[in-house]
Amino acid sequence: MKAFYRKHILDFKRPSGTSRGILTQKETYFLIINENEKKGIGECGLLKTLSFDHRPDYEDTLQWVCNNIALGKEYLLEKLTEFPSIQFGLEQAFLSLKSDNPHILFPSDFTKGKTSISINGLIWMGSPEFMKSQIKEKLSQGFRCIKMKIGAIDFKQEYEILKNLRKEFSSQDIEIRVDANGAFSAEEALEKLKRLSELELHSIEQPIKANQTEKMAELCQKTPLPIALDEELIGVIHFSDKKRLLEEINPQYIILKPSLVGGYKNSEEWISLAEKQHIGWWITSALESNIGLNAIAQWTFKLNNPMPQGLGTGALYTNNIASPLSVQKGFLKYNPDTDWEKIF
Repeated sequence: MKAFYRKHILDFKRPSGTSRGILTQKETYFLIINENEKKGIGECGLLKTLSFDHRPDYEDTLQWVCNNIALGKEYLLEKLTEFPSIQFGLEQAFLSLKSDNPHILFPSDFTKGKTSISINGLIWMGSPEFMKSQIKEKLSQGFRCIKMKIGAIDFKQEYEILKNLRKEFSSQDIEIRVDANGAFSAEEALEKLKRLSELELHSIEQPIKANQTEKMAELCQKTPLPIALDEELIGVIHFSDKKRLLEEINPQYIILKPSLVGGYKNSEEWISLAEKQHIGWWITSALESNIGLNAIAQWTFKLNNPMPQGLGTGALYTNNIASPLSVQKGFLKYNPDTDWEKIF
């Protein structure tokens, strides 16, 4: 058994804004395993400034994995607890290697093209005009759930955009989620959540920065608008720490990005703990290429969560990997008659 990795720079079709800055490129890594003339591929989706494993020795660690691939998945995963995106790429690559088709990790009606996954449409930050144009575009494409990133421009302007959208479409017509990426201060957050709750939003992701456990717990207790933890989960490695975090904060929802929390096994730990506390959850991609998105989507489908998932990121790039994945009227579909681009 041998392995190697390949770096790939993804170019955004248009600059995409978050409260942490403007994104124009995103680097990712493909991990490829060879054994007995079979190949498996996984994506290590590093997200700079956000990933727990964004550190100088990242590529050295990837090379170490390649050099020691014969030691097996379980041993390597145990040694990679501080590298969640590599853990996820490794899980994918071994599943891919064992499969008759290296891109079918979880065979299902989804991969047969018989059914699809409900997803939200993503609205990036920008000028009010740009955000309005994105909303109009998503609605014309048939989305019935949109997620709007907020916190970069003036809150009053963002509120007006949401207010006007709600005037035109009721909560029965369009589900609206917002994502603050920790942009609100702890002191102002509750008042802003009260105002946003007037618009019958579904939820808000990470209203304040992570690692303010007491303040987030208080906010989740008092909020009139359901709160979903996102960045709060990053870097929480051990089962006991995951359990403690959910018990202390007791959020309404958690959002799981496998590339950021350590892949399938770790995500399923979070789900198990959340369900025991009656905390809702959904799955979101973390700007991976179609290789990683495919791996997340197939796994998400088998979880049978009927909520719209955050998997609509495949069309963001000019140089993504050509794949059978497509978005149609607010659903992610897999066309098994479409060939994957050969990247082995």
